[in-house]
Amino acid sequence: MSAKISGKDVKLKRAYESPTDSDGTRVLVDRLWPRGVRKADAAIDYWAKELAPSTELRKWFAHDPSRWAEFRRRYVEEIEEHREEFDRLRNLALKGPVILVYAAHDEMHNDAVVLRELLGRPPVDVRVARGASMTSQPHRVGPLSSQYAALGLLDSTQAYGSASI
Repeated sequence: MSAKISGKDVKLKRAYESPTDSDGTRVLVDRLWPRGVRKADAAIDYWAKELAPSTELRKWFAHDPSRWAEFRRRYVEEIEEHREEFDRLRNLALKGPVILVYAAHDEMHNDAVVLRELLGRPPVDVRVARGASMTSQPHRVGPLSSQYAALGLLDSTQAYGSASI
């Protein structure tokens, strides 16, 4: 099994769209259940509440596209606090197609977009980044955002605005 997740492995779908047989594993990535959607109709296989943006961040963002860059930066920081949950999502995507289900109206500016971007990047192995022997045990050091930035996988000025990562 490859450690790389392609764009065809992770797709996004609004919670208000009907599930299809080809969806694969359906993962709800919002903290709140989508309004007006019955659980039986949503066909959610896994609810990743802990990976959803915090209530504070969600309210601050208010789906304002002018806050998108800062939202992404802050959201990546929050994801770092739930690394095991993110790894669980990554493992699901490695096993087969995953649909990240979200409720937001804006299909370009929501938490599922950020999660898909992070899943599409290779997992950071600090041994490789530091040139360590491949026989040493893998370990992760520091936050996701700084690891990805250090490896050139994140461009803090283009992807996340001028705020530091």
